[in-house]
Amino acid sequence: MDIEKRLQQAVQSYWVARAKNKEKQVQSGKIDAGTRGEVTGGTQMGALEVLIADILCKAGLKKLDVRTRTALEPPGYFRATKKWDLIVVSEGQFVLAMELKSQAGKSIGNNVNNRAEEAVGSAKDIWTAFREGRFGSSPAPFLGYFFLLEDRSSVKTPVSNKEPYFAVDSVFRGEVKKRKMGLETYQGVSYSKRYELLCRRLVLERLYSSACFVMATNSPTTQISQPADDLSFQRFAAALRGHAVTFLESQRGR
Repeated sequence: MDIEKRLQQAVQSYWVARAKNKEKQVQSGKIDAGTRGEVTGGTQMGALEVLIADILCKAGLKKLDVRTRTALEPPGYFRATKKWDLIVVSEGQFVLAMELKSQAGKSIGNNVNNRAEEAVGSAKDIWTAFREGRFGSSPAPFLGYFFLLEDRSSVKTPVSNKEPYFAVDSVFRGEVKKRKMGLETYQGVSYSKRYELLCRRLVLERLYSSACFVMATNSPTTQISQPADDLSFQRFAAALRGHAVTFLESQRGR
């Protein structure tokens, strides 16, 4: 399987699906505000779901065990259930759960914190449910987090922080903007850098087993970039394959 080629096709399909969703809104006469109409159809990540499912099946998992459309609700701890974007349950064992998220359009800043809260909350919920035995005798599942961000100038521009009482973590402060009377003002890091840091720290804090951060232009010939080697799709796919193989080998010994 040519991973990079498949990723390119999947991301291109993402933009096509968003455009089709928007067109359906226009034709129906019910147009959502901003870019909401582009995602209302809920199928824009479909090609990425198929790509990940193919990676897992090529590693040996059964196609019927990889769920991407229905029956996606493992139990939680702080809530009864939570719908993930892709899960794998094989032979009664909870193998994997994955979030496939994206952000595009002009209102990037309005959603960065929401995305972080969702990612942390979902992982904390499922790990606590695992601790409490909600998944029976299943070994620790693999939690994956994939994030696709539209590559545009606004997401690469430094964004200032509001620090009325205490200083933010230095990684979010960026370079010094100005110095006045011994005090320094920082310009902050861009939204793309914030998303990169989010993905990396989700793994660092062991909330997710692996994460991937991809940027892509919304154009007829989509240009994909992967800013961080540790968050590349190649590494993400390798982690998926490794977990699938490890799980299958453990089942043979039962």
